Amino acid sequence: MLIAAQTKTQDYWYEIADRIAERIGASAAAHDRDKSFVAENYDLLREAGLIGAAVPVELGGDGLDYATLCGIVRRLGTRCGSTALAFSMHCHQVAVAAWRWQRMQAPTDGLLRRVAAENLLLVSSGGSDWLQGGGTATKVEGGFLINARKVFSSGCQAGDLLMTSAVYDDPEAGPSVLHFGLPFKAEGVSILDTWDTMGMCGTGSHDVEIKDVFLADAAVSGRRPQGKWHPLFHIISMIAFPLIYSAYLGVAEGARDAAIEAARRKPANPGLVALTGEMQNAFWTAETALAAMIATAQSATPGPETTSAVMTGRTVAGRAAIRTAELAMEVAGGGAFYKGSIVERAFRDVQGARFHPLQEPAQRELSGRLALGLDIDG
Repeated sequence: MLIAAQTKTQDYWYEIADRIAERIGASAAAHDRDKSFVAENYDLLREAGLIGAAVPVELGGDGLDYATLCGIVRRLGTRCGSTALAFSMHCHQVAVAAWRWQRMQAPTDGLLRRVAAENLLLVSSGGSDWLQGGGTATKVEGGFLINARKVFSSGCQAGDLLMTSAVYDDPEAGPSVLHFGLPFKAEGVSILDTWDTMGMCGTGSHDVEIKDVFLADAAVSGRRPQGKWHPLFHIISMIAFPLIYSAYLGVAEGARDAAIEAARRKPANPGLVALTGEMQNAFWTAETALAAMIATAQSATPGPETTSAVMTGRTVAGRAAIRTAELAMEVAGGGAFYKGSIVERAFRDVQGARFHPLQEPAQRELSGRLALGLDIDG
């Protein structure tokens, strides 16, 4: 089991998730239309105890197990992809910190205790930084001055702590990526109104600007060589992406269910039956790929082979989720072409599955290099 045994059952958490999904589904179309952040949905997540649920029991949380956490994200995604995706970004930060504390005795307990005690919402900039990092860290007395612009900061409008990085040109070690957390209330941290996209409109994934923010030496939680695979990123790859793609599977599931409901109101014909069967095949592929990713996250050892397996799953699950939504448009018929249709919104939302690391060309290169026994850092 990835995270300490929980005291509440899976059924308990799924019942909560289903209730929240029903409520957020009622406002999903309005957030999509207005491109407004799903702020009130975070209030529901906080009230339900989901912000700190995956924190280990010993640190004040509920010890929610990993598979159930993925299932919650998926359930939310069936009704509101934006809420599910933004929430998954917080979830993976917590799950990675919990894994490192339990398996490596990493000093992440302070952060996890705060998440549980304060309902602290974590925002990730990892999708925009990845191995290269982004921004600059300039050495000054007692620490660094950080300057950066972090894109795709999902949930930033409700966030408490930005989990991010910047690059320090170390005169001895060379370009090094420093990892740290910055409070959104810190002077010099501001949210720029930049999120205007075709889908996932309610995630509030605006750019975050960091201007001359002082970071004390003691606040640096880790450092690594720029652009190279590091053990931390193998852990992140293993744990983060099943959670993120649970949101996309949920979106595809919502599209499939809505399309079937619409199709059942029509006279059956061979073409409709065949399209529906093809949609079922695509959804099965996405669901099976995600299940393999979750099983890997629960039992595997982080490393290049595990990263390759999870990222292959990310490619397959993402493709199949997109295909499910495409077919749902055809199964549902012309009504799915109208704004306000669940299927139309899902079709746009699921396109976001294309853009998370590792994007398919990079995933194929990683898996190909590994299979041929080549250095994955190229």
